Amino acid sequence: MRHLKAHRKLGRTSEHRMSMLRNLTVSLINSHEERIVTTLPKAKELRPFVERVITLSRKASNLAGDDTAARALHLRRQAAGFFHAGNMQQAALTGKRGQLRPPRTAGMAALKRLFDELGERYKDRPGGYTRIMKLGQRVGDNAELAIIELVDNPNEREALASAKKRKTTTGKKKKPASKRKQTEYATEVEASTPPDEES
Repeated sequence: MRHLKAHRKLGRTSEHRMSMLRNLTVSLINSHEERIVTTLPKAKELRPFVERVITLSRKASNLAGDDTAARALHLRRQAAGFFHAGNMQQAALTGKRGQLRPPRTAGMAALKRLFDELGERYKDRPGGYTRIMKLGQRVGDNAELAIIELVDNPNEREALASAKKRKTTTGKKKKPASKRKQTEYATEVEASTPPDEES
């Protein structure tokens, strides 16, 4: 029996697996289209990992009360544990004379975007922040591919707005073609017949 043996191993050691999930999370949050293509088992493992982080940012955006700043900082630090730490060195110079501190890593950029943008977007959503769509088999190794994306992304909202706009512009009812032809025929007949002669 497989008691207490949840999650897929994905053919990796624990450290490698956690590092891979962190990298995939950073890629998903930082991507411009807010979607990534990966294999289906990886996408299914990534979904709860990403949703836990987004829940932390959503909690931070819903805070109210006296110690809001302290609690928000605590939630931000909890979420930072889901990403690679990055360059935490705070000195202005690295130690070599004249060299500036290296820029922060993509994990820090993802954390910033998570709390600034995504927390506000999903403020009223109680869960289900991601969607998985199957793509079929990969040509080389026949692995099943999938797209994992964040819901309510800008592309999706833009498509919904354009569909709504199309619906409102084409919503005006026109006469059916048969009735239009009948009315045109009736006007032609009236025009062609001479007026009745009075006797």
